[in-house]
Amino acid sequence: MQARIKAIYQKLEGDRVIWMAAFFLGLLSVLAVFSAMTTLAVKNGGYGQFLKHIAMLSAGFGMMYIVHKRRFKFFLNKSAYFYLIAAALLVITIFFGTNINNAGRWIRIPGIGISFQSSDIAKIALIVFTASWLHKRREKLDDFNGTITPLLGFIGLICLLILPSNFSTAAMLALVCFVLMYIAGVPWRHLFKIIGFGVGFLVLIIMLGEFGPKGVLPRYDTWKNRILNKVDADSEGNYQSNLAQYAIYQGGVIPKGPGTSTTRNFLPHPYSDMVYAFVIEEYGSILGGAGLLLIYIILFFRTVRFTSKCDHQFGRLVAIGLSLLLVVQALINMGVSVNLFPTTGQPLPLVSLGGTSTILTCISIGIILSVSRSVYNPEAYLASPAVDEEIDEEILIEETNEPNVHSAESKTNQFTSV
Repeated sequence: MQARIKAIYQKLEGDRVIWMAAFFLGLLSVLAVFSAMTTLAVKNGGYGQFLKHIAMLSAGFGMMYIVHKRRFKFFLNKSAYFYLIAAALLVITIFFGTNINNAGRWIRIPGIGISFQSSDIAKIALIVFTASWLHKRREKLDDFNGTITPLLGFIGLICLLILPSNFSTAAMLALVCFVLMYIAGVPWRHLFKIIGFGVGFLVLIIMLGEFGPKGVLPRYDTWKNRILNKVDADSEGNYQSNLAQYAIYQGGVIPKGPGTSTTRNFLPHPYSDMVYAFVIEEYGSILGGAGLLLIYIILFFRTVRFTSKCDHQFGRLVAIGLSLLLVVQALINMGVSVNLFPTTGQPLPLVSLGGTSTILTCISIGIILSVSRSVYNPEAYLASPAVDEEIDEEILIEETNEPNVHSAESKTNQFTSV
């Protein structure tokens, strides 16, 4: 048994702390979702949805393993194709997507009954594309019109396609892409311009929502009411958030253990949107609340640590971008549960009940592990399957002869020292 465990351990290359963080999140997901769905299973006469979750987690970890064994430069070479596919899926979602609560976020595949959120694919595609764009044009970051403006157009297109149905995801993506531009070495004078554009765009959204046709932003009133209820001291608050607060209060400090929850009988979506409050109720505020937060923080700072040693700028950018995206999404979900933010519907990565979103989260972690593998296991990484090797060699030659690479590295070191 010990020899078998050791053999499995040796096959998991790259940053093994990140591997452990992913396994802990997956294990917690199984325990929390199973406990949270007990009442739902009794009503529906079975645990079919839970078994589907197990299948998706298993498939996700399988994809994580496969992706981490490939060279991350595959995503660099195919980034434009990923972007085009993501944009096409978002357009299809707008016109033909399944509408849930005035939010056409889902594409249903005819005949097999599987649905997925195109925005989950777009998140990975846009981060990969932004990292690729900044890497390939790293010598021209001073050129605002020739380099930064087109990139803002590509980022803006994806965010605009996501915005009507999911404001929080669009805003989160825009923030992560902005951070990537900072890390890549975009001059501050350009970053201030981008901030100005962002503020102006937000004002435009408010003006359209208040005075424009209702069909332009169908969920604007929902966003507005959630924010107003949050800032209004006299407001009774959101029903879902209030129940989450009660669940956290019931949890206390000392863990009670799995299966002890009382709020799962009436807390809306304790296995998805409010899973963090549910975890605190069963595992306490220290082990469940602070412990779960710590796992995401460890995942991010381990990524920052190995990217500071990575010789390839695209690897640094894509790993930090994807890990930052996961952590920001986790913080938003936790903030909603503890009543810091308005309700957004962001799931807790790798913990909430999920289908294709779980698999895509695992793919993101697989890409991060692939970059870490190039740092910690360089010989095995170079021996792994390669795609478009000629393009890879050209990129390596360019990077070796690049005069301005140290400025980007110094910006990364500045980021890692924070």
